[in-house]
Amino acid sequence: MAQDTTAPTLDFKYWLDKAVEWGQATTLETQKDVCLHLPQLQEFLQQTYETLKHMNSIVAIQQFPLIGQLLGRLCWNPFVIGYDESQKTLMWCLCCLYSSEPQNPVELKANSWIRSLLCHLLSSSKWESNEAETTTFISALGYTSADYYCHLVENMVSSLVTELRGNQFNGLTVQGRVPASRVNAVSLFCLPLITLPDITPLLETLLLYHGGAPKEILSSQFLEAVNDAFLKKKISLSESAVFSLWLRHLPSLENTTLHVLDQLVSIQMNSLEEVTCVIKDSFLPQAASHPAIFRIVNEIFKNALLETDGTPEVMTIIQVFTQLFVQVHQNENKQHKFPLKAYFPHHHQPLVIALLRRPFELPATHWSQHLTHISDMLKALVEDTNISSSDLLEIWFLVACFGEWLDIAAEQLLKTAVEPDALLWLLAFYYCPQNENLQRIQTMAEARAVYNHLMMLFNTTTLSVRDLQAAVNYITDTEQRYTQHLITHLLTNFLLLSSSGHMIAQEFISHITETTDISKEVRSLLIRTAYRINQNGKENQKTVKLLNELLQKLNV
Repeated sequence: MAQDTTAPTLDFKYWLDKAVEWGQATTLETQKDVCLHLPQLQEFLQQTYETLKHMNSIVAIQQFPLIGQLLGRLCWNPFVIGYDESQKTLMWCLCCLYSSEPQNPVELKANSWIRSLLCHLLSSSKWESNEAETTTFISALGYTSADYYCHLVENMVSSLVTELRGNQFNGLTVQGRVPASRVNAVSLFCLPLITLPDITPLLETLLLYHGGAPKEILSSQFLEAVNDAFLKKKISLSESAVFSLWLRHLPSLENTTLHVLDQLVSIQMNSLEEVTCVIKDSFLPQAASHPAIFRIVNEIFKNALLETDGTPEVMTIIQVFTQLFVQVHQNENKQHKFPLKAYFPHHHQPLVIALLRRPFELPATHWSQHLTHISDMLKALVEDTNISSSDLLEIWFLVACFGEWLDIAAEQLLKTAVEPDALLWLLAFYYCPQNENLQRIQTMAEARAVYNHLMMLFNTTTLSVRDLQAAVNYITDTEQRYTQHLITHLLTNFLLLSSSGHMIAQEFISHITETTDISKEVRSLLIRTAYRINQNGKENQKTVKLLNELLQKLNV
């Protein structure tokens, strides 16, 4: 039996035959044969792992149908698991076969089998050489086998956490105590066990661990798997662990941001409270207190906005995220707060400071003055003849993030006696940032005409839909989307703010959404207005009632 020592590369049948022949190596002859083949077997297992790590579990089992039987038998051979790094390589191979998203009972059963093998490998000791002795030992401790392995996992996690935390003192790394390779191996070991509640302390310790190595020492598979489980709410992690995950693995941050966008765009938004809840639960606003995370998330949002041609849903999501980020930043301890320039390094800082002021921080009587100040700064920046199109886009996106001020600008035009040019220009820039072929000038002129018409009708006691038809014509006659949206903004506010507008609001909304394709824009405006009223709590109940009726009508 000890004569044949040459094994073909990745010949699973050869090694399975050997594993069956060896059994648990209970005779002297089989023990000698196992020992003779151990170096080759370890090389085979290493090659197997290098192949498996580039496959998903389904493909691996399809390509190597004998692999489960082989690994299962080798895990119970004490000579195999006691040799050099064979035990670790077996665990890695098993991790590759684990289904992160089991689709059927067979895959669920396979995952359970893999977990039991991993627990066995971790618990291998002198007791494991004799099953009867093991059972007696477990019974003597007062445990069933299930209890024993549960406590074993807890103790193992506690031991590894202590080992990793002991490598750091007051936040500083103590060099040389835990090799980077061992930390990487621990992260790989966690792969099939990530969703087990007992493993969470180890996951957090790994995510917060910094070993001083120039490269990332945690497995990228581990980082991806943890983020995926977190997104699907299969695990709970502390904020600090999540922030560390995103800082050390940017693809996870990108996936989370896109996941939140997809989640919110795919549902029909009924209120900004819903949007706020989803974004808060994602930890993105809290994590954005770190400038690197903020800038990456903002860049992803900007690209999403451009790719969707500025849809109201995406714009609303970005504006809610920005509001939540500002809240977090303002509430931070001054000692730990980053300067604003770290978040907006390439922007005109006085403009950033003005936009960051929350409306409730100023008396309502000062809003028009504040908006005029913002408009004047913007105008000076964007009408600079040396400005590039990319710089213009960056300025526009900055303004778009703080859309609450733009909604207030549209309200101030109708509610207070203001010089309208500055506020109209601000809205025209928001809806039409490019000025090719004098588009913004044309948009401004049409918006001014509609504004003048609405102001003439504002105090009219009786009003009909026909009275507003001239304004509607600007929407139906123009091919410029930005002009349509700006005029829609003014018309919607007119219906909400004028007493005569209240009386025809439902009829007018039905008319305008039937004759034009702006229902999404109107709905988004109504949702934002309802949210702001709820936040301030100062508007009359008639407006609140009307908003709810209009939203209900648009939802049908």
